Amino acid sequence: MTWEKTLVLVKPDGVKRGLMGSILHRYERAGLVISAVKLISADEKLAEEHYGEHKGKSFFPSLVHLLISGPSLALVIEGAHAIEVVRKINGDTEPRIAAPGTIRGDFTHMSYARSPELNGVIYNVVHASDSTESAARELGLWFKEEDFVEPYDTVLKGFI
Repeated sequence: MTWEKTLVLVKPDGVKRGLMGSILHRYERAGLVISAVKLISADEKLAEEHYGEHKGKSFFPSLVHLLISGPSLALVIEGAHAIEVVRKINGDTEPRIAAPGTIRGDFTHMSYARSPELNGVIYNVVHASDSTESAARELGLWFKEEDFVEPYDTVLKGFI
């Protein structure tokens, strides 16, 4: 079993819509463990570092703008194959094709096609690291080592 840590952000659009509890519930129900959490308003520097791999792309300013538009709930989620499991729970980043039953499939109702009329902003509720390398980099941006708690057993541990 591959035990991983990953970063999840409930982005400002998810926070403002009151979706934090519903989103957390989905990760916990899947047997994942939340080992750190904080509600944080990202400044421009943090947002630019977070999305650094997209710097120079046409949509980069929109990513930064969305992330600084309000508070985000930053989570460290751990578990067996956590990166893959979280991304499956989240659904496709293109909300229009995200499957029903996923966070984006259930809570987002826009598409990349609408992005130009919204200055490139895509309200897709959550962000999650896409690889172990991204997770390590992103966790270092949003959390300090002392923010983490030791992994704990949940009643679901025997079933995953």
